[in-house]
Amino acid sequence: MLAWYVSYGSNMHAARLGWYIGGGCPPGGKRTYPGCRDRRPPSRSTPVSLPGGIYFAGESGAWTGGMAFYDPHLPGEAAARAYLVTLEQFTDIAAQEMYRPPGDPTELIPATGAAIDAAVANGRATLGPGRYETLICPGSRDGVPMLTFTAPEGASAVPCRPPAPIYLGMIARGLRESHAGPSSGSPPTWRPGPAWRAPGHRTP
Repeated sequence: MLAWYVSYGSNMHAARLGWYIGGGCPPGGKRTYPGCRDRRPPSRSTPVSLPGGIYFAGESGAWTGGMAFYDPHLPGEAAARAYLVTLEQFTDIAAQEMYRPPGDPTELIPATGAAIDAAVANGRATLGPGRYETLICPGSRDGVPMLTFTAPEGASAVPCRPPAPIYLGMIARGLRESHAGPSSGSPPTWRPGPAWRAPGHRTP
């Protein structure tokens, strides 16, 4: 079974996602990833837009600074990138985001499978209370479900925190790769408000 893994943060940068799939520690990072059991690269990727927006909160264990989260209730839409992966790869990427071991047969795989079914049916499902443990299905593409994960609470419920420059740079590179953004290597401009808006966030 296949799924579109929809990334709205640093994994929009294909090389960054490669560390989740192949394992290892990215340059400048503070965390080593075990990687997926299936280490083949995604078979396809495509730019997409998500209804809502991106905010930054908490503390990244990989980069310091705020982490990107998706809030479908924010106004506007957010640029994202969808990767066509196997369901097993999606589960293993999700496990690493949740700081759980990939391929944990006792809990995560059956729970993720049930949550995916629920998210496809209802648009949203919960694996747990932690960060990236809420599964969102914004739709399908070519008959394959589009899936992403985020925090259980929206931007208005948590103190927002700006991301670290290295994390921001990963997001900017991912936007340029997938959405043909500005060719300049300088960081994007940020606008504080009810949330720190990610580059690529568009309001009506």
